[in-house]
Amino acid sequence: MKNKKKGYSTLLIITIVLTIIGFITLIPYGGATKGSMLGYMAYCTFSPISTVICFLLAGVTCRIRSKKFTEVAG
Repeated sequence: MKNKKKGYSTLLIITIVLTIIGFITLIPYGGATKGSMLGYMAYCTFSPISTVICFLLAGVTCRIRSKKFTEVAG
């Protein structure tokens, strides 16, 4: 069983938020002022670049959380 160190929950929340934001950047939005790089009106005009950045940051925080903030009990 793995024990979670202090800060694990914070990084988990950051990972979840970044993943959700990554998906939100792709949602079509009719009130956008400019079209996205994919050719449609989205919440973020820089999608898919912003989506990839959010997913990469979520992956980094997930990796840090699993490597630095857990220890094997034994």
